[in-house]
Amino acid sequence: MSRGTRVALATLLAGCSHGLPNTTPLPVSATLATRMAPAAAVLDSAIRAGAAPGAVLAVSIRGERFVYGTGRLGLDDATRPDGRTLYDMASLTKVITLTTLAMMAVDEGRLDLDAPVVQYLPDFARGSGNKSAVRVRDLLLHDSGLPPGRPLWLETIVRAGGILRTVTTDLSAPPGTRMVYSDLGAITLTAILEQLYGERIDRLFATRVTTPLGLTRMRYLPPKGWRPQIAPTERDPWRGRILRGEVHDENTARLGGVSGHAGLFSSAEDLLRFGEWTLAGVLGRAPTAGPTPPKGFPTWTRRQDQPAGSSRGLGWDTPSGVSSAGTIMSARSYGHTGFTGTSIWVDPDREIVIVLLTNRVHPTRNTPAFGLIRAVVADAVMRAAFPGIVPRASTPP
Repeated sequence: MSRGTRVALATLLAGCSHGLPNTTPLPVSATLATRMAPAAAVLDSAIRAGAAPGAVLAVSIRGERFVYGTGRLGLDDATRPDGRTLYDMASLTKVITLTTLAMMAVDEGRLDLDAPVVQYLPDFARGSGNKSAVRVRDLLLHDSGLPPGRPLWLETIVRAGGILRTVTTDLSAPPGTRMVYSDLGAITLTAILEQLYGERIDRLFATRVTTPLGLTRMRYLPPKGWRPQIAPTERDPWRGRILRGEVHDENTARLGGVSGHAGLFSSAEDLLRFGEWTLAGVLGRAPTAGPTPPKGFPTWTRRQDQPAGSSRGLGWDTPSGVSSAGTIMSARSYGHTGFTGTSIWVDPDREIVIVLLTNRVHPTRNTPAFGLIRAVVADAVMRAAFPGIVPRASTPP
């Protein structure tokens, strides 16, 4: 690592303890802002109807950008969110951090997707089920046979203990037979990457992704001084307080706030830049900023159909019948959602990136008005961007 990179990384990790790094708003296109007015109005209506306290929509189309904030940060904070407001990414962490780092490890020859997990984590063999048959690929496809989760926050008090309990969990289905979305699979892959690189995943992510890309408002464990510009999440009964700048996911909290399945915070602007970088990778183009994307993007973002009928790519998801991508984005699109009310979708056919960040779990996760708002907003953006566009005929085989 060069001295310049070390200095930049140290600055990022220090996090300006008294406040966020000085950044200017992302330049936006006045023309695109005019075109996106109907989509902004749809989002305004959803927020007024109680879908979430506030939201930020960010769109990129072939280099033109639009960023729009509406509502307020929280019940006790009337500040209007904007493109630099940080949100808890929740499970978007799985694609932003975990999948990206796994892709890099494959490119470098450190990780073999078809190798058994036990090759990297011998402790994974513990527990019932045919665990020796689980491949690294299965962790990304969510067909490993691991259950969705377990209450680590009630079972252990240290990070190492939580990871050990995860990797020794019994299988609930034979490997490769069912798609069951699993946080435990993502935590297991986190453990593999940390073992391969000898570094905790948040530091690895900062070194390999956010620092090279200049993403100063995307990180784990944001300092307390950043909290006024972070959207709050739930009034958590376990921790006994409104969470603001603390990870919402209980298991990640028990893992010290750092995991590959949750824990990342980001602004809409930085997530939009990240989405543009992935799009360059899918299209085989040089990015406008940052290092060359991993070679795997075209393959990893494509629907794998493993097991048959699953919409999953490797880490990423693809549009399905009822999808947060809406009904218009092409079948080649890829994206993901987060429990806190976040999403990113990228359509390589039309070279569009759509980011929607909300804190719909504030002050409670019981938010029925949120409903299908991600899909509704995605469709509104696509109609505004491409007048006359029709819904996709089908998802890919």
